[in-house]
Amino acid sequence: MSSSKRDIARVERRLAATLTEACETAAAEIPGFEWLTHAVDHAQFQQSLRVIWVFDTEANKEQAIARGQDARMRELTAAALSKIDVEAQSLVRCVRFDSEEACLRHDGGDWRVRLARIHGA
Repeated sequence: MSSSKRDIARVERRLAATLTEACETAAAEIPGFEWLTHAVDHAQFQQSLRVIWVFDTEANKEQAIARGQDARMRELTAAALSKIDVEAQSLVRCVRFDSEEACLRHDGGDWRVRLARIHGA
């Protein structure tokens, strides 16, 4: 990926737009899912991209995974990335799942700290 400030801003806007669509789809389909975010080092885009799907509670996160809805979230992630011509080399590595409950319990609700510590953002 190109690393000029203009190119990075363009990629971020496109990525945010496509992930927002994925988020809205998942919110309508998956109980307890609330929002998603992403983190990436644009100098190493393919290797560093993380998409974090956030549930309200750990129980809802675990239930969604147990019902196989993690596959749906990976599918939505792949579709979002495809729309901006980005191939996710490993969606298993790229996609992560978390919860508001876990962030509050372990990081006082500070997502910036949690993402840096847990997800390598």
